[in-house]
Amino acid sequence: MPRTVRGVDDLDERFKTAALGCEDTVVWHARRGPAETLGLLSEAATRLEVHEWDRYGDGGAVGRLEAEVAELLGTPEAVFFVSGVMAQQAALRVWCERRRSYRVAVPDLAHQLRHETDGPRLLQGFRFETLTEGWETATAETLRALPAVGDLGAVQLELPLREAGCLLPTWEELSAFSDAARELGVPFHVDGARLWESQPFFDRPLPEITRLFDSVYVSFYKGLRAMAGAAVACDEDVAVELRAWRQRMGGTLFGMTPYALSALVGLRDELPAIGDSVAWARALADELVARGLRIQPDPPHTNTFLVFADGDPDAVTERVVAFMEERKVAPCGRWWAARAPGVAMSEVTIHRAALEHDPATVADWYAELVDANAG
Repeated sequence: MPRTVRGVDDLDERFKTAALGCEDTVVWHARRGPAETLGLLSEAATRLEVHEWDRYGDGGAVGRLEAEVAELLGTPEAVFFVSGVMAQQAALRVWCERRRSYRVAVPDLAHQLRHETDGPRLLQGFRFETLTEGWETATAETLRALPAVGDLGAVQLELPLREAGCLLPTWEELSAFSDAARELGVPFHVDGARLWESQPFFDRPLPEITRLFDSVYVSFYKGLRAMAGAAVACDEDVAVELRAWRQRMGGTLFGMTPYALSALVGLRDELPAIGDSVAWARALADELVARGLRIQPDPPHTNTFLVFADGDPDAVTERVVAFMEERKVAPCGRWWAARAPGVAMSEVTIHRAALEHDPATVADWYAELVDANAG
């Protein structure tokens, strides 16, 4: 019998409760409470010698973070935002104002079209043109084939494309896309919320990667585990305009030091482990495929991928809840229905917490969880 909406809500609540009760996790980050997080920031302020508050984003930890990010990415400037959504809108607004066109080309699975409640169109007036459909990456030919491509205000790629299992283009495809954008005179902005996790796939230094872009947004709260926040790396003249738009959009808070300080901690503690997390994710994917599960992309391009198995997603999630309640380990996230009938899917994201586990053992857990006859 199909599960009622109430039943789905109950399962979601039981899943969350079971996950909160876990002492260990394979997916995402190990959980921290507010007291532990704030204690870590207090210790970090001393160890990193952050003694002054920023004021409206000027100086203090914010200034230090912006300088570190610019150096890491090889750009003249970086501008801190407390919200990635705001950072993206500000960056695209700068390019569109300069080009006097609000047409922006993006993949149809881009974050702005899937998760922002139509805010970029309603607030900024952007008119989105779709570069690609579904699980594919854009190419130079894709860009050149857009009608009236010369009238675009900007073009944006999401690297990686999260909704497609964190799919990336090849280095050659990305380089050719950048060349085409510059040949056409279209500003090339990148949603690099997971750029840190993409670097191992390209196997090039971050500055070599970012040289292909006119601007790039990076996140601090995903792979780097900060409280919140993002930055846009760019040239000096773009940074001036970004700071103006940040203020206009209400994002220049009186003090942003806690967010910036937590991002500095992420750069210090989490960034060095990302390569290991990506390698562990690939090892897990190999083990899952060996046990009959399917993944996208295969092999994974980053530390995140989609996993598929035959079965009912709610039934699989019920077994995951029971597993977490018994073993106090969170092996995976919620499962949901894939587009193909009778197929369940889940997103797997690996960080440092998973490195304590054996990929083969975790793959055995997954095989057990998706097997209705197990146990």
